[in-house]
Amino acid sequence: MYNASDLRKGLKIQIEGEPYVIIEFSFLKPGKGKALYRCKLRNMINGTQLDRTFRSADTFQPANLEEKTMQYLYSEDDRYCFMDTESYEQIFMAADQVGDARNFLIDNIEVEILFYEGSPVGITLPNFVDITVSEADPWAKGDSVSGNFKPVTLATGYRIQVPPFIEEGKKIRVDTRTGEYVTRIKG
Repeated sequence: MYNASDLRKGLKIQIEGEPYVIIEFSFLKPGKGKALYRCKLRNMINGTQLDRTFRSADTFQPANLEEKTMQYLYSEDDRYCFMDTESYEQIFMAADQVGDARNFLIDNIEVEILFYEGSPVGITLPNFVDITVSEADPWAKGDSVSGNFKPVTLATGYRIQVPPFIEEGKKIRVDTRTGEYVTRIKG
């Protein structure tokens, strides 16, 4: 059981039987009266956001969440298939549940899937993934007008800015939190 004083960004709580994650948090202490806790919450099932103000006496149930390591297998239409690495059970997640993580889903990557009462509600990628560049324009030596970066398309279809020496067919490391180029992979 959480008290209002336990609230912080990233905390997952249950409100009216549904799991919410706190995405913004502020503490207010008016001159008179009790302290107030203002929160912006996102529903972990349907993604809707709401603003709520709580008093210091309010209490909350922790969201009944479970996290499992699963392996990405394939996508079919707007559904993504993952396999439990222990039981080999397969689950499907809709494109809106996967969100921007689909830009970095490569075959057989292991991810953390968040479950609420047995249903998948979210996905956490590793911080870095190594992806092959599928399309890259050639770099014209001495071309300093276009800057120090050029756009390329990754094997997942995601477009990213990379240094001009990155060529088609090369592997690069990408930070999944920011979607930015980190380094090229040798070999």
